[in-house]
Amino acid sequence: MTLFDLAKKNIARNFSQYYLYIASMVLSIVIYFTFATMKYSDVIINEAQTSKKIASIMSTSSVILLIFVVVFIFYSNSFFIKKRKKEVGLYSLLGVRKKQIGFMLFFENLLLGLISLIIGIFIGILASKIFIYILLKLMDYEAIATMTVSSEAILNTILIFGSIFIITSLQGYRVVYRFKLIELFHAAKQGEKIPKPNIFIVLVGVTSIYGAYAIALADLLTSKVWSTLGLLAPIVIIGLTILGTYLIFHSLASFFLSLGKKIESFAWKNLRLVTISQLLYRIRANARTLTIIATLSATTITAGGAVFGLYYNTKDSVLQADPHTYMYEENKNNQQEKINELTKNAQYKFSFPMLWTTFDANEIKDSFGPYGERSYAVISEKQYNQLASKLQIHALNLKKDEAWIIDPSYDKRFSPEYKNKTIMAENNNITFRGVKKQSVLNVAIGYTVVVVSEEKFSELKKVSEEKIIHVIGQADADKEAAKKVKNLLPEDVVFSSQQIDLNESMSSIGVLLFVGSFLGLVFLAATGSIIYFKVLTEAEEDKQQFMMLHKMGVSLKEMKKSIAAQVGVIFFIPLLVGIIHSIIALKALSKLLMLDIFSAVVIWMAIYTFIYAVYYGITYKAYTKIIKHTIRNEEG
Repeated sequence: MTLFDLAKKNIARNFSQYYLYIASMVLSIVIYFTFATMKYSDVIINEAQTSKKIASIMSTSSVILLIFVVVFIFYSNSFFIKKRKKEVGLYSLLGVRKKQIGFMLFFENLLLGLISLIIGIFIGILASKIFIYILLKLMDYEAIATMTVSSEAILNTILIFGSIFIITSLQGYRVVYRFKLIELFHAAKQGEKIPKPNIFIVLVGVTSIYGAYAIALADLLTSKVWSTLGLLAPIVIIGLTILGTYLIFHSLASFFLSLGKKIESFAWKNLRLVTISQLLYRIRANARTLTIIATLSATTITAGGAVFGLYYNTKDSVLQADPHTYMYEENKNNQQEKINELTKNAQYKFSFPMLWTTFDANEIKDSFGPYGERSYAVISEKQYNQLASKLQIHALNLKKDEAWIIDPSYDKRFSPEYKNKTIMAENNNITFRGVKKQSVLNVAIGYTVVVVSEEKFSELKKVSEEKIIHVIGQADADKEAAKKVKNLLPEDVVFSSQQIDLNESMSSIGVLLFVGSFLGLVFLAATGSIIYFKVLTEAEEDKQQFMMLHKMGVSLKEMKKSIAAQVGVIFFIPLLVGIIHSIIALKALSKLLMLDIFSAVVIWMAIYTFIYAVYYGITYKAYTKIIKHTIRNEEG
């Protein structure tokens, strides 16, 4: 039997422990291959005007994915090496040369990588049509996705992952040369140093988390901390969060478990004392791993929730910015008759004069100082009310020198104080009664708009540039119809289309959602796999303890409860910490962007938690199987 045959037999015998590792690598390869394929996809390039931007996003995402996958594969490989050290020591004891053992481990790792690579590329080719279809739908395109086989993507994936697997295989080869025989036999018992709970460390951990949350939730425009730290503030928040999370697992969790162990009425019921003792060791010894998992979960949920929240709000944001289907400036070259024909089903059409006026705005000041002179679009009270009636907005009633200002981005934290302030054009003074955020014009035509009385509008016409604006409202308009209308207008004419702006926004955010979702899926799979490997490694160490409990008369049902509790805490405590971190981060983000992303974030968290729970179920089942198998072998 050759070393390669022995490697194949070892993989077949231990497949139950390898399959989740293979599945995670396959998923990583599928996602990487998908990103590589989309860079060369004719469907996307032909459909999307932003194809270069998409290619750039896909390339950047591929690099991020690669960095993560490299770390994950090396981390996972270290678990397998640790698990195999005793076996390697046995081979050495039986007289097998180190070189032969090294080659066997090399072939095992390489074979696992090749299996994953072949399956990943095969699934990627089959699924490319589905993935391209999903991306086009998220981008609001209606092209038909076709089966895509990209030779460039296949070659790129083989070269990248082939190199990674060769390096990890060499890592396995070198293990027999790095340790003495006695170290290999006792490798499974070597763990991280167990620190004792320390009340000072607990306080430092809680203070760090509190400080990070306080800075994150502070108003960055008025907070002294943000003004002092500046661009360093996000780095400080991340640093304090990671430090606090580590110390929570290092001492705070151990502190509460130690207290629980001292409460006899609680601890001495069923196998709780055993469970607490095991958890006390696990959480202390695995503080670094649990911190990585919590941080990774928080990052994935925050990034995914933010992008999903933006995507969820994209349509509302565009409709708020562009309340009318079409708006454009009149031009002598306008082909108005053809436009009328294309928009014959419109609910409303009309034209109105708009002024473009430069005011002396020294009274309007914000934290950045005076505006000095500033240009505003100006419409009359009559035109505002006509536009507002189409949008079901309350009408205005103004006196001669009064005005309202429309500022869609108004935020009292950093916007000027408009109320009762006066601006002036030549000898025309205007005093603002207040500010409104909801615009009656598409933002490309008029962003910050002043609404004045009819008398004042007539006076301002003498010192202002006048433009005639056409507005059309049409419920059945789509992107193609909008392009036809746009093509009838000269290039230098300002044109605003609700559908075109919506399509461009959906296109940009859709790509980010696609990339974020798939990267999040890989991160989640890797996170679940890391815990799976860690728990099963510990299950091998715990076999004799459970065997002893069995001999003492403890039922398998009670042992299952203890296993479920131990695995549950290792899985869900870091998830809970990660979710809390992400809630704070997303709350700060929604406050900054003034967006309601609650529903989107809840959906995203529910999906993430569900998939995470599936990994918990797989891990619990595998742990239980190991214990059952040990008991049967002992009894048999």
